[in-house]
Amino acid sequence: MKGVKGAYRGRRERRRALLALEDGRVFWGWSFGSDRDALGEVVFNTSMTGYQEVLTDPSYTGQLVTMTYPLIGNYGVNDRDVESRAPQVEAFIVRELCRFPSNWRATSSLDGYLRKNGIPGIEGLDTRALTRHIRTAGAMRAALSSTVLDPAVLVRRAREWSGMAGLDLVKRVTRKASRRWPESEQLCASWNRRNPSAAGPPSERYRVVAVDYGVKFNILRILQTLGCDVHLVPATLPAQEILRLGPDGVFLSNGPGDPAAVTYAIETVRGLLGRVPVFGICLGHQILGLAAGAKTFKMKFGHRGGNQPVKDLDTGRVYITSQNHGFCVDADTLDPAEIRVTHVNLNDDSVEGMEFLRVPAFSVQYHPEASPGPHDSMPLFVKFLSLMKSWRSP
Repeated sequence: MKGVKGAYRGRRERRRALLALEDGRVFWGWSFGSDRDALGEVVFNTSMTGYQEVLTDPSYTGQLVTMTYPLIGNYGVNDRDVESRAPQVEAFIVRELCRFPSNWRATSSLDGYLRKNGIPGIEGLDTRALTRHIRTAGAMRAALSSTVLDPAVLVRRAREWSGMAGLDLVKRVTRKASRRWPESEQLCASWNRRNPSAAGPPSERYRVVAVDYGVKFNILRILQTLGCDVHLVPATLPAQEILRLGPDGVFLSNGPGDPAAVTYAIETVRGLLGRVPVFGICLGHQILGLAAGAKTFKMKFGHRGGNQPVKDLDTGRVYITSQNHGFCVDADTLDPAEIRVTHVNLNDDSVEGMEFLRVPAFSVQYHPEASPGPHDSMPLFVKFLSLMKSWRSP
């Protein structure tokens, strides 16, 4: 590929690879990317594009991600379309890998990108069969290897892994120290900078503390574009330290793992409620629910992709949303005197949004920042600004 650094140059000797699930089901394919073994939870994503954003989403930490769209890698990889500093998935599973991408923005092939970052991949297996199996049996523990090709050994490895339930993965992805965003101009994709409110440049500025449970860059880009001075803080920072920063609002980010295991974050959010406006997305939504006394549960196979229908119960409007989660807030455990459900998933009636009745706080389970996905829900960020404005000038 002319002009593409790190492009695939010549065909490496093909190596067999084996994916083994905890229930004994195995899938043979061919290795690409790194030759490293992988262990985690196997899940599927239904997005047709945006594989680079999927790879770099910290919410996929601990997971082997299967793409249901059959051809992946056709537009390569570039330095801008990232949602964190490096790929976060444990492994990448595709039907057919495109080794010779065609895109003027590409700086590498997908194979070269994963190889450089130590992420293993497997191609050539029947991803439709794997997806149908997960939908029937549920997301499960899995092991992938191109060096150990004994099904019995890999099945045993998969069964020995702890699983997602009870697993705190936030500490693996959260930042270690507080810092203002952006850390460098390179991390802000200039092509994606636009005002989601379509109302021109921001007239007011707000100081937002974003709690990093595994935040995606595009959330930060949108907040900045809307006039927010964003300060990123570690997930372990207690409430009093966050309030000491003098925020107009606090944002609770997306992230990986079991929300109930992130006990320090739940305690922090309890200390913030009623003292500052709060907006949560994905894991932040779940932690907000737990802080209010609700419970969460592990879903059979979760929601991952850019085509989940969500109904706004206030307006009756249906949004097509981007999602990535395997846990959910249990609607039956929400206190109706304190919280009302604002959005539901039309596929399974699960809670997709909630609003507090006595304190300035709301959240959604899905990803309104997209990247990848539709932009239907961008106005939620404007709602956060309105909440901060009302709190600042009651």
